[in-house]
Amino acid sequence: MNELRDKVAFVTGGASGIALGIAKAMVAAGMRVVIADVREDHLKDARAWFVSQKQSRRIKCLKLDVTNRKAYARAADQAEQAFGKVHVVCNNAGVPSGQAIDEADYEEWDWVMGINLGGVINGVKTFAPRIKKHGEGGHIVNTASMAGLIPLPADGGIYSATKFAVRGLTDSLRLSMAKHGVGVSCLCPGLTRSRIMSVRRTGEIDPAEGGLFNDMSDGMDPLELGEAVLAGIRANAPYILPHGEFKEEVRELFEEILDLFPEADNVPEGRLVFVKRRREFTEAAKRGEG
Repeated sequence: MNELRDKVAFVTGGASGIALGIAKAMVAAGMRVVIADVREDHLKDARAWFVSQKQSRRIKCLKLDVTNRKAYARAADQAEQAFGKVHVVCNNAGVPSGQAIDEADYEEWDWVMGINLGGVINGVKTFAPRIKKHGEGGHIVNTASMAGLIPLPADGGIYSATKFAVRGLTDSLRLSMAKHGVGVSCLCPGLTRSRIMSVRRTGEIDPAEGGLFNDMSDGMDPLELGEAVLAGIRANAPYILPHGEFKEEVRELFEEILDLFPEADNVPEGRLVFVKRRREFTEAAKRGEG
């Protein structure tokens, strides 16, 4: 999607942090944006900012729990009633894990998986059919993380599990949506100034204690990240990777993986046929063919 002016976007977790930066960049580019968030106080703050910039007519704030599928469908209807057809969806709502992966209780797993992965699934399930139906093209951005490329230890483990899953979902969705003229990108941010570490499963909003990401003050400006997302949408980039400081670490990890493969000598023909067919399908999907 090269032309974004007057297109409509739906952004979850949109009232603070990364998603608010995306929303601000979109409005600056002339888009109309539905900001969906579970926190009423964050929605109030976000709306106040856009009012102060005399841009409130280009945004609509909706309270939404992304794990509630019926509420999601209602929010999509409200978005279309307010601004018309939705072209861009940013599935960004997310929470951190607070227990070590080898010690976490089921409630922690269900909470983090339900929002970080389930929320993306619900966003795709709600909007992909609507975007395909209106036939005007569009783009879906699913927020994974650098933790979806490089695994985190201890209390980052469940978070990493969700983000690796979002990455795989997004890669496959990109292949499926290409033939409908819809782009799909996986956003993998690193440290960004946001409120994510203040979120608790119990609903309490307290500063996070300890962990890798306790101090978010040195993170990327969310608006800078939002502008990177717009560039990724315009380029139909498969991955949006704003944080260049991770490039060498990712390179080392991928080279280590490649080095672990044996050489493909004396492989049975049936296995080679399977690989060839898979690659043919993938290439056709990239070209937007059936």
